[in-house]
Amino acid sequence: MDTNKFNGTNYNDWLRNLRIVLDFENQGYVLDNPLPTDLPKGSSPEERVTLEKWLEDNRKVRSIILTSMTNEIQKQYDRLDDVPSIMLRMKEVYAVLDRHIRCRNKSIIRDQDDRRFVCTKSWG
Repeated sequence: MDTNKFNGTNYNDWLRNLRIVLDFENQGYVLDNPLPTDLPKGSSPEERVTLEKWLEDNRKVRSIILTSMTNEIQKQYDRLDDVPSIMLRMKEVYAVLDRHIRCRNKSIIRDQDDRRFVCTKSWG
């Protein structure tokens, strides 16, 4: 992850590399699932173990995410405690930016069939 630090313009590449690392560690689920709530009274020992594992994996993944960013970007996210919150905010800010960067040499047109905006190669 050191050679592919997130710098504000490489969100998709950084996220792909992050998922590869986390999948190897069996911790990728932390990126996509919401933070579990506290266990109610009378919860089973298995539920308690599952919550504790999730919280431990969240702590580890959060550290991986923060160390894989430039210092400037890291300062924007280091006060967030849970990975889903970090990922949601990053996606809101950088996923659109990354898509815009990839399309800067292309024109954006509206697809009439499904009403999405798509990138097409520009000819001039």
